[in-house]
Amino acid sequence: MEELKLVKNLAFGELAKGQVLTGVTKLTNAVGSTLGASGKCVIIEDTNGKPQVTKDGVTVANSITLREPLENIGASLIKEAAQMTVKEAGDGTTTATVLAQAILEEADKHDQLDTLRNIKEGINTGLEKVLKYLDKRSKKISGKKIDQVASISANNDYKLGKIIGEAFRMVDETGLVIMETNEKPETVVELVEGVEYDQGLKSNHFINNKEKGTAELDNPLVLIVESKIENIRKIQGILEYIIKNNKSLLIIADVEQQVVNALAMNKVKGNIKVNILDAPIYGLSKKDTLSDLCDLTGATLINEGLGDDMDLIQPEHLGTCEKSITSSNSTVFKVNTEGNEAVADTIKMLEAKVKKATGGIRERIEKRLSKLKGKVAIVKVGASSEVELKEKRDRVEDAICATRAAIKEGIVSGGGIALLNAHQNLNPLNIGEEVLYQAILKPYQIILKNAGVEDYETPNVEGQGLDVVTGKTVNMVKAGIIDPLLVTKSALKNAASVATTIMSTDCVINNIRV
Repeated sequence: MEELKLVKNLAFGELAKGQVLTGVTKLTNAVGSTLGASGKCVIIEDTNGKPQVTKDGVTVANSITLREPLENIGASLIKEAAQMTVKEAGDGTTTATVLAQAILEEADKHDQLDTLRNIKEGINTGLEKVLKYLDKRSKKISGKKIDQVASISANNDYKLGKIIGEAFRMVDETGLVIMETNEKPETVVELVEGVEYDQGLKSNHFINNKEKGTAELDNPLVLIVESKIENIRKIQGILEYIIKNNKSLLIIADVEQQVVNALAMNKVKGNIKVNILDAPIYGLSKKDTLSDLCDLTGATLINEGLGDDMDLIQPEHLGTCEKSITSSNSTVFKVNTEGNEAVADTIKMLEAKVKKATGGIRERIEKRLSKLKGKVAIVKVGASSEVELKEKRDRVEDAICATRAAIKEGIVSGGGIALLNAHQNLNPLNIGEEVLYQAILKPYQIILKNAGVEDYETPNVEGQGLDVVTGKTVNMVKAGIIDPLLVTKSALKNAASVATTIMSTDCVINNIRV
């Protein structure tokens, strides 16, 4: 069989740009249909011919691969805006997609080479003004408002919103909320002792939950080392113990890359259940964090610089936890601190110190206390079928992230009204600003379109808009139609970034196989 040869095809000018924009529009039409309270579901056929029903924008976007190469490049670039938004804020993928396409559409109306630079600069200055406008109108949330944010982000499922709101209140609204699958059809909240550690995946090869992209270990033994692990032979004895006893091992240390590679290879081969987390980088914070993790897990801190010999590490030097879940940027430990005297003593010591501390030192102590006292609320998602479960999990994950974002930075009027008000109150000083101010109307327009609303006269009163469910004009915040500020800002920033990049395109080089 003759081997396929990869060569490049070049397209220039309007031809290239036109096809890229066609791909952008196709993706946006599919994703945009899910926007708002009256947004529609999308049925996606997977590679095995199995249908998946979803209203999650990023799921829809990620499922799309277009036949025409240049169109697919356009779609892929817009996906970037969605993916960056969900990474930053956990939600807002659909809004980011819609905004990026709208910016490109408006810019295309002023398609003159001599004004391209001016348009891009104007979009950037306009963006700063819109972000400042949104910041000034942000409102902090608590209580029932948390339920409302969660409900909207769960695609207006008020039952799910109430459950997620309950989860955040269980952990004092600032704690940790995560999601798991429930074997039963009900969706419930469970509170466990736990702590979040600010270090994520060392290597994607340690991922064992492909769906969530996480590395998860049940009842792992925990090895905590303050000095560097430079050679795998240093921990050979412990590795042999882990393999022989069919245990899993979580290593928290500064680990040489060759050691990481060796352990990752053995994990992939199924020889050992293992995960590695970086130790903190800096001085006192490093020592404090490792000490607290030792208290929580019962591990002994190993430091060769202080005379410890890694070759002599015994099983009794290892700690343990009920479960560890490592995502791209953090790790959650489920631990039982009941009767843990080391944790209790450390908490007492820190509570005495915090009373006398000020400024940055006080903040550091308060952070340590919150983690040592930490609790984790687990939203266990259940459903009657696999299709329903996948769709519900997508919504719950979005809602948890959006709610966390709302608690952090506050909320603004939902339903596209916050951006509509920015359009009404900001006067464009140049073509680029005009492009942006027109583009930010698009989410609101699509929400009305998806609801089948025509000839609605938009009120020029800040914060007022149409509740598409009741058909009444309401104060959006009072009616509970709200968006997390972080989500709206992230969507807008990423949309503008991707759109201005595409605007600058004059040549596209794609692969063809001959």
